Amino acid sequence: MTAPMSPEAFEQALRAKGQYYHIHHPFHVAMYEGRATREQIQGWVANRFYYQISIPVKDAAIMANCPDRDTRREWIQRIIDHDGEPGSEGGIEAWLRLGEAVGLPRDKVLSGEMVLPGVRFAVDAYVNFARRASWQEAASSSLTELFAPTIHQSRLDTWPQHYPWIDPAGYDYFRKRLKEARRDVEHGLRITLGHYTTWEAQQRMLEILQFKLDVLWSMLDAMSMAYELERPPYHTVTKDAVWHRGIAL
Repeated sequence: MTAPMSPEAFEQALRAKGQYYHIHHPFHVAMYEGRATREQIQGWVANRFYYQISIPVKDAAIMANCPDRDTRREWIQRIIDHDGEPGSEGGIEAWLRLGEAVGLPRDKVLSGEMVLPGVRFAVDAYVNFARRASWQEAASSSLTELFAPTIHQSRLDTWPQHYPWIDPAGYDYFRKRLKEARRDVEHGLRITLGHYTTWEAQQRMLEILQFKLDVLWSMLDAMSMAYELERPPYHTVTKDAVWHRGIAL
């Protein structure tokens, strides 16, 4: 039987997964290097909105499966961060303002009409994983937040310079998440380092984290096909966006 990694070594193995974070995807690299077109940025904002509205659904599923009151009392802050509460707007509203800042009408973003099938399928797979997995595994899958502050900061550092046509008010979401993501990482690491204490369990967690990285990378693959290679779904058949709009099948 292989001895488990120490907590320090296990955390380092988790952080090493950052080499596969979607900040390295060519679509994202083009955005922070200033090579993205207006259409590509708008497409990214509209598609990423589907992920944003699914985050509190995912977190609610984790809470529904979690019998520990203390964990639920801390985890619920993630839902509030995105959905908001009376007198305080959340991340979803901030993302809608980002959509407006890049020139997308609010109702167009809310409709989901621009969401590509590959993005929808990837996000739905993540939400369904959170519903079916143990609450510890689902909670730990959120640890891609280890790498999130870097990606938010890269947008704040480069987008104003490269895309002066974007209303700066749209960047509030990225500023907001810088602080929230660091707080969430601390909680997620406490759960993860305390739960995965055997070699086999630690390898399972590394696979779970890779799954979440696959979700994020696959979303950008779909966007790259549609907005960089100009090969949206059914491009050989029609120029119309004929794909489904999320009807339960």
